[in-house]
Amino acid sequence: MNARIQRWNLLLRSLLSFGALIWFWCTDQPGLGCGLALLIFFFYGLVMGLMFASLHHINRDSQPSALQLLHAWVLELISVERIFAWQQPFAEQAVPDYLPERCQQRGVLLLHGFTCNRGLWNGWMRRLRSAGHPFIALTMEPAFGSIDAYCDQIGAAVAKLQQLGGQAPVIVGHSMGGLALRAWLRREHLKAIQPDLHRCITIGTPHFGTLMANFSLARNARQMRRGSRWLAELAQQESLGGTGFDCYLSACDQIVCPSSTALLPHARAIELPAIGHLSMVFHPPLFADLLGLLQDRRGASPAG
Repeated sequence: MNARIQRWNLLLRSLLSFGALIWFWCTDQPGLGCGLALLIFFFYGLVMGLMFASLHHINRDSQPSALQLLHAWVLELISVERIFAWQQPFAEQAVPDYLPERCQQRGVLLLHGFTCNRGLWNGWMRRLRSAGHPFIALTMEPAFGSIDAYCDQIGAAVAKLQQLGGQAPVIVGHSMGGLALRAWLRREHLKAIQPDLHRCITIGTPHFGTLMANFSLARNARQMRRGSRWLAELAQQESLGGTGFDCYLSACDQIVCPSSTALLPHARAIELPAIGHLSMVFHPPLFADLLGLLQDRRGASPAG
């Protein structure tokens, strides 16, 4: 569903931009037409600039500098167009899941965030396959339903990965994906089941909600609001408390703010400097950390 919505979104802003360009070009105002076309096409980028500027006041504890915010904004502009204008709308299924028979390598489950799909992970999936690691990347549906609705998909994917080589998998969740992971762990805990997981990684996940969720009426967005009943119940009913988790966060994350909400108690915190919400997925050291975990032959970490 997200891929179709994003294709229509790209088509609409392309048509509006082209229409503005042609209109003003025909009225002998090509400069104005070009400027308006760029403004329409990259309108979200300008809004995003305001979001980054607000972080100087929202993240008062870490208080990123103007130069860091500018750097993060430029990287995020590139990442947003890469994800929402190509990978997700047109290349969602470009890289299939990799589940080889008789595989002895540890596997990984990849969970995307709000308004995203499995195309987010295309670069990761190609590198994982090259390294011989099995993986499953989900497109979690319904796109705008309850986060709890994703639990069945996650449980089935974890079971497939565990059956391959008998090794506990690593689960990676970006943004809302980290909450979907916790929702599944909560469900397993309530059924008195201890999931066999090696490690859990969350990247820019609003574990304690985010101010930006107030700008959407979608059910899963409302669940991610600061002080939501869903987040309170999740914290009360789960048993992990952050044990077995690595939480990646950034003071320049324009979506999950304040940035401290991306950190679970007792989790290992890894701060990424001067990098925005989507750009964290393309940060090379983060993927290197994942490979290190996948090659770790020690026993599983408690995660449920």
